Amino acid sequence: MRRLALFALSLAMAPVPAFAGAGNFTVVNATGYDIEVLEIRRFGTDNWKPLSTKPTAGSRGSVEFSDPDCAFDIRARLSGGALVVWQGVNLCEAKSVTLNRNSAGVTWVDYD
Repeated sequence: MRRLALFALSLAMAPVPAFAGAGNFTVVNATGYDIEVLEIRRFGTDNWKPLSTKPTAGSRGSVEFSDPDCAFDIRARLSGGALVVWQGVNLCEAKSVTLNRNSAGVTWVDYD
C-alpha cells in the first residue's frame, strides 16, 4: 500500500506537458494593398471564418483568437480583387503575423 501511495505521489509531482494552441495575435498587412476581407480556417479544412480586423496596407490589426490547433490558412480579398491564401500559418506562440505578397503574387509569412 505504501508503494502505491508513493507511486501516486510521484505521478502527481511529475511535470505536465503544456498543450500548445493558437491565441490572440496581431496581423500586419505587408501586401501593398488594403485588405477588404480577412478569413481563417484550420489547415486542411473547408470552413472559413471571418476575422474582425481588416488592416489597410502597411497597418496592423488585433485578432482575438483561441483554438487548440496550431496550423491555419489565412485568406484575404485585397483591394483590386485579388484573393490571396497563406497556407499552413503556425499561430502557436505567434504574437504577430506579417502577411507578405510581392508583385509576382508570391506569398509568405513572417512571425514575431
